[in-house]
Amino acid sequence: MASLRNYLDKIKPNFEPGGKYSAFRSVFDGFETFLYTPKTTSAPAGAVHIHDALDSKRAMIIVVLALMPCFFFGMYNTGYQHQLALGLNTFPFWDMMIYGFLTILPRVLVSYIVGLGIEFVVAQWKKEEIQEGFLVTGILVPMICPAEIPLWMLALAVAFSVIFVKEVFGGTGYNVLNVALVARAFLFFAYPAQMSGDKVYVASGAPFGFGQVLPDGTTCATPLGQIATQAGPDITLTGIDGHIISLWDAFVGLIPGSFGETSTLCILIGMVILLAAGIASWRIIVSIVAGGLLAGWIANLAASPLYPASYIPAVDQLMLGGFAFAAVFMATDPVTAARTNTGKWIYGFLIGVIAIVIRTYNTGYPEGAMLAVLLMNCFAPLIDWCVVQANIRRRMKRLKTSKQ
Repeated sequence: MASLRNYLDKIKPNFEPGGKYSAFRSVFDGFETFLYTPKTTSAPAGAVHIHDALDSKRAMIIVVLALMPCFFFGMYNTGYQHQLALGLNTFPFWDMMIYGFLTILPRVLVSYIVGLGIEFVVAQWKKEEIQEGFLVTGILVPMICPAEIPLWMLALAVAFSVIFVKEVFGGTGYNVLNVALVARAFLFFAYPAQMSGDKVYVASGAPFGFGQVLPDGTTCATPLGQIATQAGPDITLTGIDGHIISLWDAFVGLIPGSFGETSTLCILIGMVILLAAGIASWRIIVSIVAGGLLAGWIANLAASPLYPASYIPAVDQLMLGGFAFAAVFMATDPVTAARTNTGKWIYGFLIGVIAIVIRTYNTGYPEGAMLAVLLMNCFAPLIDWCVVQANIRRRMKRLKTSKQ
């Protein structure tokens, strides 16, 4: 590592103003700060500053590491669901992993190439440092989409989201909405056939010639998709091979769904990493769970055949669809979430309630987590403003009382 540090120091003058590669200064800076924590502090010289090794790049890397359990399980589950659809009874671990890896690899590459490419261009144009927020967004986007989402659609969604949700507002730290969720929302509303239905959540191809192509007509809806078409309290969820999907299957994640969202177990592992690192807010996570449980319990009390999802027990609601993934990795985004402690409780609770309400009472859209988080992203500044104003009024009241 010392030799790499020395080499970077040697070539660095070429990228400084006046150097022959000064036009690529932001590219060099982004690469250098990705590898090493900067030693510089803010001006003016001599002022007291806190120098913390956990800068924003390191924080983003920890989030990516927290996503790895879901990512690796998504690789296995993609291969597992594909094998089930073929009617096979053997599930060699490495065959499942390789199939899932080869399926998702092009999506991850497209997401990073398009997103980082845009950020590099904008950084060069503005003569600014390259922002690090896309380290997380780049892997989140393919994880919250079907494993075989067409590459050109994914590229278009990423470009739209990075440009119009992030860069237009000033880059990392200034976006009002979660960039990854907007990319998914763009795909959902622009290309609904590729984002919903009973075919898109089971990989059917043979990526790079590996595996077998599924026969035409192979289908399997997600558990929430199946529930939306049933009526009455006797809801039966079946997998691709016709077996009954249990609560344990939903918890572990061996069900059809978006690439990285199916395993509540792996999401909980990621949550522990984020909480231990002090990156995610436990207040938001706990309040989302509380809101989801309350809304699910009330809906279940007033269950109606008109709304099949109302028959789902409240606990089951938390383990189906993207609810758990949104609670841990989406709603806790420090840029778009509420920032006051009281505001975090309100923000999270409303996300949990709204997600279950949308899922239960909108039979045409059997998932609500995405829309709930995006809606509350819009209201997060207002929630914080109300909390701050309420605190100011309390303090002014105490001040007037003490003067009397």
